[in-house]
Amino acid sequence: MELELRHLRVLCAIADAGSVGRAAADLGYSQPAMSTQLQRIERHFGEPLFERGASGVRLTRYGVEVVARARDVLARVEVIGRRPCGSTARTRRALRVAATNSPILPGMVVRVRRRLPDVSVTVSSVYASSRIVELLQEGVVEAAIAADYPGRELRHSAAVAHRGIVTEPTFVALPSCHRLRHHSQVSLADLAEEAWFVTPDDGAGWPGVFYAACEAAGFAPAVVHEFLGDQAQLQHMIADGLGVSLVQATLRPTPGVLVKPLTGTPLWCRYVLAWRRDKVPEELAETLHVLATTAYQDLVARSPHLRTWASRTWRVTVT
Repeated sequence: MELELRHLRVLCAIADAGSVGRAAADLGYSQPAMSTQLQRIERHFGEPLFERGASGVRLTRYGVEVVARARDVLARVEVIGRRPCGSTARTRRALRVAATNSPILPGMVVRVRRRLPDVSVTVSSVYASSRIVELLQEGVVEAAIAADYPGRELRHSAAVAHRGIVTEPTFVALPSCHRLRHHSQVSLADLAEEAWFVTPDDGAGWPGVFYAACEAAGFAPAVVHEFLGDQAQLQHMIADGLGVSLVQATLRPTPGVLVKPLTGTPLWCRYVLAWRRDKVPEELAETLHVLATTAYQDLVARSPHLRTWASRTWRVTVT
């Protein structure tokens, strides 16, 4: 079999949907036909690209690499034939982006400026993903990076579309002198007596998913500090021993802070790219998704604690 662009689109669709059946529906295939196509593609690459499970599929480590390159190829194909900047007069497209507290945003914006010089990006920082959805539906912004959680997927009207960028495990930040500092992973139950820094309701399921995980681990947090500030301030308070906090897996700890995975991975967070269908053409949405995914891969490359854990227990997956 010779690899074709349609095969790359199939892989990306399955990765985005997290399910062969949903991807088949999105592309207008039957599920058996899509499964057969995926088997042929995997035979071409010589090893599985997805791990099958009861709830769907996830990319293998090799699959992450293949799909990232597939997205890059598709994005490049889409710009073939476009005139270089300066060859004709061109009006710059304004793109207003709202973003929650995601480290993906800076890397994506830098790449947009390099790849799409005719797009002028302005960014608004918005904490709650529910508010981001409102801004999209009201037409205040054209695109956004938001967050949701497994089983609590982002809801919006038909005017808005979204695609997953990554589903990542949630880690915990501890002071470097903590009694569990030598553990490679930390059980949530072992932190039952700790004071917690917890960010407010984001309208998408947080902090409900945190309290549900604590309940499943057999405790309710005794002390909770509601915190909404910058990461430097949070890490300074953790280093001083004032509490612990759940953090993004790609967080780079400052001196005095350790970032550890949680045993059993009880908490996950998904970052999504969302956009208005009437304002962001499909090809632009695809390019934004590729750039956001690449920005996340760079974050992983700079996160030794995430890479070490992933190599032992899980493969970071773009979904």
